[in-house]
Amino acid sequence: MSSLAKNYKRRNLSFSKGKGSFLYSKRGVKFLDFVQGIAVNSLGHANPNLIKAINKQSKKLWHVSNSFIIPEGEELAKKLTNRTFADAVIFQNSGAEATEAAIKVARRYFYSIGKPKKNRILCIKNSFHGRTIATINASGSKKMTEGFGPRVNGFDHFKFGDHEKLKKMITKKTAAVMVETIMGEGGIKVIPNWCLKDLRRICNKKNTLLILDEVQCGIGRSGKFFAYEYAKIKPDIVPIAKGLGGGFPIGAVLMTKKAASGMTPGTHGSTFGGNPLAMSAGNAVLDVIFKKGFLKNVQKISKYFFNELNKIKNDYKELIKEVRGIGLLLGLQLYKDQTKFIKKLEDNKLLTIRAAENVVRILPPLNVRKSEIDLAIKIIRKVSKELNKK
Repeated sequence: MSSLAKNYKRRNLSFSKGKGSFLYSKRGVKFLDFVQGIAVNSLGHANPNLIKAINKQSKKLWHVSNSFIIPEGEELAKKLTNRTFADAVIFQNSGAEATEAAIKVARRYFYSIGKPKKNRILCIKNSFHGRTIATINASGSKKMTEGFGPRVNGFDHFKFGDHEKLKKMITKKTAAVMVETIMGEGGIKVIPNWCLKDLRRICNKKNTLLILDEVQCGIGRSGKFFAYEYAKIKPDIVPIAKGLGGGFPIGAVLMTKKAASGMTPGTHGSTFGGNPLAMSAGNAVLDVIFKKGFLKNVQKISKYFFNELNKIKNDYKELIKEVRGIGLLLGLQLYKDQTKFIKKLEDNKLLTIRAAENVVRILPPLNVRKSEIDLAIKIIRKVSKELNKK
C-alpha cells in the first residue's frame, strides 16, 4: 500500500524512462506522451542539451543563498528581459509561486506609491492560477476552495467572455487584472486578441496593472515565446514556469521597471528560487527555443496538427464539438465526458490529459516530429471512429 496521500487520482501506470516524445513503462511498453508533465517538458524527455547543462552544473554548484550574486540566474534573467517586455525578474520554483509573487508585486507597487487601499485583484471566475491558499481564491472556483476556508479576501471575479462586466468591475481599489492568456485547466479557452488589446487600454485608463498568467501557455507553447504577443500588447507582470525548466522545477515573475519598483530588499524571497542548478536548466531551454527558426517550426507543425484534428472533428461531428487552442496547447472538446476517450487513447498508447468542459488536452513537446503528430492523428481518428459508433 502506498504511503502517499490520496490527493491525486493516479492512473495505474508508471514509467521507467523517457526519450523525446515517448515514455516507456516498467514493462517496456512504448507510449506517445502528449501530456509531457502538463506542458512542462518543453523539449521532451531526456533532452541532450538539458542533460549536458544539468550534468555540468551539478559537478560545480547546486545551491547558494540569494544573499549572494548567482551568475547563472543573472544570465537567465538577462535572456528573458532581452527578449520580452520585462525589465526585471524574480525567480521562483513553480507556477503557483510565480502567480502568488505576481499578486504581491502588484499590491506592493501601489503601496509604495501611497495607495495601500488599491489592492484588489480582478480574475476570471473558475480560472486556474495555482493551488496555494491565495491562488485558489484568485481562481474563484468553488471546487478548489471548498474546505479551505476562511476565504482569502482581495479578489473579484467576472465570467469568461463577459467583457462589459469586466470593465464595470474595475474600481479605484483594483490593483490589477490577472487572466490566463490561454486558459489551460479551464478548457483551452483562448482570450481573443481584440479582448487583450482592449484590456490593455482599459488598464491604462484605470491606472490598473495587467497580469497575464503564462505559466502553461508561455515559453513557446503558443508558437510565439508568449501567447500575448499575437495581440501585440505589453503586460505589466507575467508569471511563468512549466516549460522554462524543461522538466526541472523553476518559476519566475517578469515585470516592467514600474511594476517592480516596490520590490525592495526584504519584500519577497525564496530559499530555492534562482538556484544555480535550476538556472542552468532554464538557460539550456532558452538556448534551444531562441534558436533561429525554432518557434516558426512550432507554428508550422501546430497549424498542421490543428487542421488534421479539425478534419477528424468534421468526420465525427456527433462526438467532437470543437478543436481549441493555439500552437501546441490544443484541446478536443467532446459533447460528453472525456474519461472514456482519454482511456481509449491510452489503450492505443497515446497519453493525453483532461481539462474542464469535457476537453481532452493535447500537449506535445515543442520539438515534436511530424511523424509523431501523424501517429497521434492516426490514434485519435481510430478512437473517434470506435466511440462514434456507440
